[in-house]
Amino acid sequence: MEAPHSGPAAETVPETAGATAPEPAGAVPEPAGAVPEAVTVTLTVTSPEQMQDLGRRLARVLAPGDLVMLTGELGAGKTTLTRGLGEGLGVRGAVTSPTFVIARVHPSLTGGPALVHVDAYRLGGGLDEMEDLDLDVSLPESVVVVEWGDGKVEELADDRLRVLIDRATGDTGDERREVTLVGIGKRWAGLRADLE
Repeated sequence: MEAPHSGPAAETVPETAGATAPEPAGAVPEPAGAVPEAVTVTLTVTSPEQMQDLGRRLARVLAPGDLVMLTGELGAGKTTLTRGLGEGLGVRGAVTSPTFVIARVHPSLTGGPALVHVDAYRLGGGLDEMEDLDLDVSLPESVVVVEWGDGKVEELADDRLRVLIDRATGDTGDERREVTLVGIGKRWAGLRADLE
């Protein structure tokens, strides 16, 4: 990732988790900056192996220019899911948590898109700090996966996939996770069918 850039911060628009109803005939188009349409799919995952398999399944529908935002508690399975994405995309290098390096680029071994894996946990400055990573330069030809990206990277793409992973908290050995996929924008309109 190259030299830092600075620019005006874009206004963050809140997103809805549920799918929006189609507009009635003759409806006025949404104004600029309005919340894009969303499609929601919720799955239950009961093991790390299933989480990694979900990543491989998601990789089949990912394309260059896709932005995937991962949200969940520490230990929820964000990196495990990303490891599956890397396997499914056929990228080079072990996919591990990029917490201490902020971002890792995994080039494709199959001629597909590279995987750019970002951990935004320590980036508190929002868009300005994210701009230093030049993700907008990488996005058109890569799949960009950002852990802890809510409120920080939405401006990179109107169409994006939010993955929310919920797990039992506290001292528990429960491996079950509720994974909610929220496809925002027209790119993700067929998300349900794509996962079947």
